This record gives sequence, structure tokens and C-alpha cells, in this order.
Amino acid sequence: MIAAAGADDARLVRNVWLTIAGLVVLRLIAAAVTPITFDEAYYWMWSKHLAGGYYDHPPMVAVVIRAGTMIAGATEFGVRLVSILLGLPMSYALYRTAQILFGSVRVAATAALLLNVTLMAAVGTLIVTPDAPLLVASSFVLFFCAKILETGRGAWWLALGVAVGVALLSKYTAMFFGAAILIWLLAVPKMRHWLASPWPYLGGAVAFAIFAPVILWNADHQWVSFIKQLGRARIEDFRPVYIAELVPTQFAFATPLVFILGVMGLYALARRKAGEAASRVLIETMVWVIVAYFFWHGLHARVEANWFAPVYPAFVVAAAAAAHLVTWQPREQRTVAFCLRWAMPAGVVMFVALIVQADTGWLSGYRRDATVRSVGVGWRPLAAAIEAARVRAGASCVLAMDYGTTAWLSFYLPPGTCVLQPIQRIRWVNFPEPDPSKLTGTQLFVDEAQIGMRFYVSNTFARVEKVGEAARRRGPLTIETYAFYALSQPRGEIVDRTPPPELQR
Repeated sequence: MIAAAGADDARLVRNVWLTIAGLVVLRLIAAAVTPITFDEAYYWMWSKHLAGGYYDHPPMVAVVIRAGTMIAGATEFGVRLVSILLGLPMSYALYRTAQILFGSVRVAATAALLLNVTLMAAVGTLIVTPDAPLLVASSFVLFFCAKILETGRGAWWLALGVAVGVALLSKYTAMFFGAAILIWLLAVPKMRHWLASPWPYLGGAVAFAIFAPVILWNADHQWVSFIKQLGRARIEDFRPVYIAELVPTQFAFATPLVFILGVMGLYALARRKAGEAASRVLIETMVWVIVAYFFWHGLHARVEANWFAPVYPAFVVAAAAAAHLVTWQPREQRTVAFCLRWAMPAGVVMFVALIVQADTGWLSGYRRDATVRSVGVGWRPLAAAIEAARVRAGASCVLAMDYGTTAWLSFYLPPGTCVLQPIQRIRWVNFPEPDPSKLTGTQLFVDEAQIGMRFYVSNTFARVEKVGEAARRRGPLTIETYAFYALSQPRGEIVDRTPPPELQR
């Protein structure tokens, strides 16, 4: 019987890893056919000028993109390649975490599979944002905590420090791992001895050292990135309406069936129905500390669905525990069995539907949807029309007013084309200053036609001439129509160096 159980477990593990590999291949195919989003194009521009920090985020997303483009070139596939492949070590870390914490191959295999079928992981590693490396690092934070629990060896605190440091290099949300780990140590009696040991503090020093370049960059730039991110939810801005968005967005991002299993798992762990205390408390703290912050944030400002990425490794471990370790009443057991059986097909269908919709618009009958503005469908032919207008006008540089349009122009216009956002210069502080010779002649200004003439344009240039118009389309749907203006006879400096709002308070 033991041999048969071992053979069944081995077969399960093999099938799960083959499935995860297949899901990674599916994401690679989607990466090659899906146009880049404006955020990805923006981070791709960062990757060409690596630095210790940026206005919006720490630098890890730029490092990930730089690695991918070094392998596969400055293409959509190259931008996304390494982020998607990191899903494999992420899955291994989560598998080993669940195996250590709950002593079950089935829990481990299920947790790894469930993470990969969530949209948070599937789309989150495909569309490269700071949440992609954060999700991977979060899995290793949880893994190294499990290794500390399993082995009792202090050296694993150094590995944990590396994982937390990399998470901090990905996104500032990772700071909450420190609070979660401290609560874990305080809440579990057998873990409290670590508070009198030097190892946790050495691990903290490692994390600080890895994060130090971000601190130094902020110190050199008036702490602007810290001020921007930490000041998002101001106490005086009390808008509890955003709380209503938290559960529906996570219901979708986790996929409905994984979400149900995860909630059931958190309930079971809180009621001490599965696992030892140290394992239960670790999972609960890794979820609820960050959720508590986002609940507070949601009372004052919108919480984007992808911000919950660092919660997901612990959340799906709880889901796997609910599926395999808890004895439920018959109705709840039927729910668990249904969710476990259909979670992967449902997740794959949702992912494929999202990619098809983003690329084609078929599923909405070519009407507008949530993906239509952020995914760069139609930008390649639009960029060709912009380049033709630039050549006709004899413009030396292309100007845009927002970072998204600037990034798309930089990605899709011919390499070496001068592209400039003349305002919000803090976004480009790590980039070389624009060549003055490019700013003395005619400029081509690109903007949405419906906006009309910008104050910047009329205030900065004495001569403004509309030289063309072109639409960005997805099938028969016109997403936006862009107008092109030849600007000449500047009244002064073209670049507006007004400090960002964060530094004007």
C-alpha cells in the first residue's frame, strides 16, 4: 500500500509539473502575439537605463526586462520572456513550501498548480510590471520561512534576507513582510527563541543591503519615489467606496474557484483544522498583514487588483490545505471537490479568453472593454503613420504629453527616433538629457484628437500646424484618433522642468 501511494504521488507530481510547463508555454505563445501594454513599454525604457530607483518603483522590473531583451531582442516576446520563465522557480518554491509546512505531496502539488491557474500569476507574469518579480520573490520569502521552521538552522535567515531584499527591489509593498514575520515569531511559542538570536537581524541586514541602492537613489532625488508611493492613501481622503472593489477584483484575479478554496482554507487554518500552529500562523500572517494594509488603503484610495500579488503564494497554500487536509461537512466537501476539479480548466479558459479579447475584441463584439486602452493593439500601423508624418514635416523629435504615449512611441517607432515627454521630467531623470540640436527645429506633437490644443503647446510654440490624423484600431473599433501637429518657433525652452507635485507640497 505504501509503495502504491508513493507511485500515485510520483505520478501526480509528474503530471502537475508537466501541466505547469504547458501553462508556461501557453504564456510564451501569448507573449509573442499580444501587443505590449503602455506600462510594459515604459518599464522597457527603464531597462535601457538601469538605475538604483525610478520615480514610480524600485528597479527589479527593469532588470527582468533587460535580461529578456538581451536574449530575445526588443520585442514583445523579449520584454516578457524572463518574467514568464521565472514562473518555474516560483512554482518550485511554492511546492516545497507547502510540502514542508503540511507534510503532503498532494497539498504541495495542488498549491503549485493553483497558483499557476490564477490570473494573478498567468497574466501577472505575462504582462511585466513590478508585481511580476514581486510575486516570484514572495514565493521564496514563504519558502525560506518554511526552511527556517523545518531545519532550525540560522543560516536560512540569510536566504530569507535575500528574498525580502529582492522583493523590496521589486515593490515597496514588500516592507510588510517584516511585520508578518515578526508577528509569526511572536505568535508561535516555539519560534520566539529566534528573537534572542542574531540570525534574524543578520537576515534583516542582508535585506537592507540589497535594498540600499533604492534608498541612495531616493536620497539623491529628494525622496520622490518614497513620497509618491507612500503618500497614495492620505488620511484626509476618506473614500470608503473603494472597499467595495476589493473582493470582486480578487474573485476575478484569483479565478472564482481558487478564490473559494482559498477563503475556505484561511477559515480552516484559523479554526485550527489543519497543520501545526507554526505553519498555520505563517500562512495567516502572510495573508492578513498585507490585506489589512490594503483594507486601510481602500478607505482612502483605489487599490488596484494586481497589488495583492504578494498575498497569493500563501493564499493558494491555504487553498490546497482546504482541498486535502480538512474534513468538511458533505455540502462543503462537494464544493471543495467541484472547485478542485474545475479550477484549472476555468483558469485556462479565463486566461485564453482574456488574451483573445485583448488582441482581437471578438468576445465583446468589437466594443470597448477594460483592456482596450492599456494593450497596444493598433500601435504598429499607427506608429508607421506617425513616422510618415514626422518625415513629411521634417521634424527632428516626436513629443507626447503622457508617459504611456511616450513609451509606446519609443517602442514602435524606428529605433533611434527622438521621442520626448517635455513635461513630468522626473520620470526620465535616469535618462540622458535630450540632444539640444534635436530641439531647435520642427517638432512633431502627437496627442489624442479629442483633447484639443494643450496649454503647453500654445504657450511654448509660436507656430502650430496640424499635419495629419490617424486612428488606433482593434478590428472595426476605433480606440483613439491621434492628431499630429508640426511645432516650430519655440518661445523658450521646450522642456518643462517644473518639479513634480510630490516635491511641491
